[in-house]
Amino acid sequence: MSFVKPAKVVDIMVETGAAKANLSPFQMVIRSVLGGAILAFATTLAFTAVHQTSIGLAGALLFPAGFAMIVLLGLELVTGSFALIPLAVIRRQTTFGRMLAGFGWAIAGHLIGCGLYAALYLLTITNFGHNLEAPLAKTLIALSEAKTLGYKELGTDGMLLVIVKAILCNWMVTLGVVMSFTSKSTAGKIAAMWLPILTFFAQGFEHAVVNMFVIPAGMMLGADVTFADWWEWNQLPVLIGNFIGGALFTGILLYMSHKKLLPAREEIAAAGVTVKEPVIPAVNGGKSL
Repeated sequence: MSFVKPAKVVDIMVETGAAKANLSPFQMVIRSVLGGAILAFATTLAFTAVHQTSIGLAGALLFPAGFAMIVLLGLELVTGSFALIPLAVIRRQTTFGRMLAGFGWAIAGHLIGCGLYAALYLLTITNFGHNLEAPLAKTLIALSEAKTLGYKELGTDGMLLVIVKAILCNWMVTLGVVMSFTSKSTAGKIAAMWLPILTFFAQGFEHAVVNMFVIPAGMMLGADVTFADWWEWNQLPVLIGNFIGGALFTGILLYMSHKKLLPAREEIAAAGVTVKEPVIPAVNGGKSL
């Protein structure tokens, strides 16, 4: 059978988190560059589908294609790692410092990959700058301003709103990563991870890596957004919210729901603790009932 039981999935989560945390900076950056670029490809695919059909759900149905590519190729998506590496820290298979370093290198790689794709993509939709009125260019400008200035106008409420939307987003995104572990077949993995990714994208929640493409692309096209607006009113709070959603609502809660609270007998024995067998009193004078 290709189905993997939830308890085993939790073990895979820990093992995968440890493997990611122990990657070299070079490997982490390269995987993150590719992961960021592929997710940006999927984002523009979704925007194109919406533009051509005028149906918002069309974009949500197609966007998971990029996520599936990233997972199947073993590339890096820092938002997914938010649910995995903290578990490896809890199980002492990596360190807190390695976790933070891994996140930092991944974010740097995503910025490079998203920025590279943004520059190349904008050249195509504007005919090398000769048509700045292209519909998709206007879409990117509007989204860039809405994802920053829209929250800024609301002040404190805007800051809380963007964090909540980021929590909800990565609750589903990390669930997509975990769902890919529930099957041993390629088709099963794709089908399983497609469901939560569609769920997040269709509702307009905030994803840090998607925004590393959308907001800079809008800024390149002339959106009225400053670098400070981008990081203060979107990128930093979204990263915080994505971490909470992934680490707590997916990683830790799934871990707690499927792992035994008491250590296994083998782990107790390895710790040098003697476990006595329980004494069961005889029933009916020791005779079988």
